[in-house]
Amino acid sequence: MSGDGGTYTLIVDLTTPAAVEVGALGDRRFEPGVYAYTGSALGAGGFSRVDRHRRTARGAHDVRHWHVDYLLGHSGVRIDAVVRSAGVDVECAVAERLPAGPVSGFGASDCGCPTHLAAAEGESLDAFTDRVREAHEAAVASLDVGTGGGPRVDVVAGE
Repeated sequence: MSGDGGTYTLIVDLTTPAAVEVGALGDRRFEPGVYAYTGSALGAGGFSRVDRHRRTARGAHDVRHWHVDYLLGHSGVRIDAVVRSAGVDVECAVAERLPAGPVSGFGASDCGCPTHLAAAEGESLDAFTDRVREAHEAAVASLDVGTGGGPRVDVVAGE
């Protein structure tokens, strides 16, 4: 999934309760359910950051650098899908269009957002994935990119 970067949202399915120490945010409890973590991959590696998240969720990468790494390191986690907006920084715009998750400040230590982790609020995995895709599409549409085709939004497999 490497290549050009942009904004991504991991659709995470947590099958068992998780007590996780989330770096400086401290100990947090996550109930089973579906979560969405929105981040940016605008550096030199682009979307290869998502590959790193996949390795962490599979247990093949132990380094915990971002808040999401702590959640992804739990054995009951699976990345079901990834929604991507290629070539644009709409991280905060997407996060603001999704419901707040259980941890204030999660993934948002470098911005003013309340959180970059959303919870599905009883929605099915497919319905929540559609909601996240719609949030990406709305965030991209709010940009003034002209008529040159603009950024694309796609949904790819998680693991």
